[in-house]
Amino acid sequence: MNAKQKKMLQRIILSAVLLAFVNLVPLPFWAKCIVYAAAYLAVGWDILRKAALGIRNRQVFDENFLMAVATLGAIALAIVDGSGDFNEAVAVMLFYQIGELFQSIAVGRSRKSIAALMDIRPDYANLEVDGKLEQVDPEEVAVGSVIVIQPGERIPLDGTVLEGSSSVNTAALTGESVPRDVKPGDAVISGCINMTGLLRVKTAKEFGESTVSKILELVENSSSHKARSENFISRFARVYTPAVCCSALALALLPPLARLLMGQSADFGTWAYRALTFLVISCPCALVISIPLSFFAGIGGASREGILIKGSNYLETLSQVKTVVFDKTGTITRGIFEVQGVHHSEGREDKVVEYAALAECASSHPISQSLRRHYGKEPDRSRVSDIEEISGHGVTAKVDGVSVAAGNDKLMRSLGVEYIPCGSAGTVIHVALDGNYAGHILISDVEKENIGEALKALREVGVERTVMLTGDAESAAKQVAARVGIDEYHSELLPGDKVEKVEALLKELSGGKGKLAFVGDGINDAPVLSRADIGIAMGAMGSDAAIEAADVVLMDDDPAKIARSIRISRKCIGIVYQNIVFALVVKFACLLLGALGLAGMWAAIFADVGVMVLAVLNAMRALRA
Repeated sequence: MNAKQKKMLQRIILSAVLLAFVNLVPLPFWAKCIVYAAAYLAVGWDILRKAALGIRNRQVFDENFLMAVATLGAIALAIVDGSGDFNEAVAVMLFYQIGELFQSIAVGRSRKSIAALMDIRPDYANLEVDGKLEQVDPEEVAVGSVIVIQPGERIPLDGTVLEGSSSVNTAALTGESVPRDVKPGDAVISGCINMTGLLRVKTAKEFGESTVSKILELVENSSSHKARSENFISRFARVYTPAVCCSALALALLPPLARLLMGQSADFGTWAYRALTFLVISCPCALVISIPLSFFAGIGGASREGILIKGSNYLETLSQVKTVVFDKTGTITRGIFEVQGVHHSEGREDKVVEYAALAECASSHPISQSLRRHYGKEPDRSRVSDIEEISGHGVTAKVDGVSVAAGNDKLMRSLGVEYIPCGSAGTVIHVALDGNYAGHILISDVEKENIGEALKALREVGVERTVMLTGDAESAAKQVAARVGIDEYHSELLPGDKVEKVEALLKELSGGKGKLAFVGDGINDAPVLSRADIGIAMGAMGSDAAIEAADVVLMDDDPAKIARSIRISRKCIGIVYQNIVFALVVKFACLLLGALGLAGMWAAIFADVGVMVLAVLNAMRALRA
């Protein structure tokens, strides 16, 4: 409980004590009036002040105005009828403030829970200067600086490990509970916690461009993208509140006037009381507070799972997804090429891989890197000479005095070497030694381990169609689609072709058949991510352009979280609709009862404060992803 809430609690207790005192101790009329006034002002002064400010600023119709009019009207009625019973006016204000206090505590706790989920901003960076460590603001660290992260500290900036090995806790970013081991050469991202060893890291980005900064910016700005449900509530409140105020005025005047015309007693006091009760019931607090809180809680709950949703409008659209379109490399596959086999080498597999890896030792191409990884040793460059890289063909070199050619079929034809074509899908590296064919190495991208389970989970949440778009050859695309269980695929596409395919799919869905989500990770995916109803980017390995263009970011590149994000969005939207229906049904029922004189101020308090507290508590369920 914060200082403001404690002060409110003290005022509530004071008012309750004064109210009890005036009812238990016999007092003269004038003394009762003073004690009642003290009890009323102790708990209601801030409401009266806010109502006056609203009138001055021409923002009249809010809950403060309604409470002020209703309670002051009840006091006026007690004075007019000479009863001197101000209990109801003070009690209504007292219980309203108790409800406000509970609601404030509930909202505060939910916001603290969300803030705790996103408490990843580093306070400082240990900058290495002349062999000494200086604690500086992360925003002051330049790209290329060397920082030191000690065990237990949060990594302040994205970078590459220069020295040291450690386990890194990535739970705050990815939702993954298992620590990740890092060693020299590995990339680390800001916001994670270094757990075991000391790390020296060379920074790769400024703080403003770092992962942690991007995440905080996404979550903080999420409220600027409002869902239709939120906009509906705002529009509803603007029309609803003046309407009920006019209805209350009509309830206070028209029935008494009608009774006078019929020759009956007007009974203005009874109808004024009903009108005041009508006003208290009409406060739209439950809707105005709980609906934005539901979306905010849903976004916070998703962030704990490593799913960043940039706004409540995207959360709402995500709940309607029926078609999911995937890029292949880095999304369905790991984006890491591996040697799948060595063919037609006549028992010389190790020699073929060794000579090819040595010949490719000077290249930084992913294919060359996969050869060296499979070789399993650091290439001894002293064994290699006369390296020549032939663009679009491959490389030639001398290894231990042996002429080595490693490349595609074009290279083999240019050298006059008869080669054996490969029947499997993937990249084929033919190898010739001293002009004689030695076999070929098959290299291909590897599917993510859980992609099959991820696609199954999508079908379980109601996704009706999965599509893969790729620039790869037909044979490679067909094999991948068959292995992982994609419904359909389109191959040999340029970035512009992908946009056209997505637009065609969107036209098919234009008849209200749900929304389309595109999942990608590369720079070339940015146009498609922007064009889809929902763009989902892989955040760990994805390009900055893809992350900027996307509406949802998966921080650990886990495709299984696509289905999880849809589940979270549907749960949140369900809670929003529950609150809307519950609040409106109770409101209109109590408004009708109040107008008929069957519900007094006590029912009015439940209809206003009680519904508001229950709706807020229901909204907090969205935090549990």
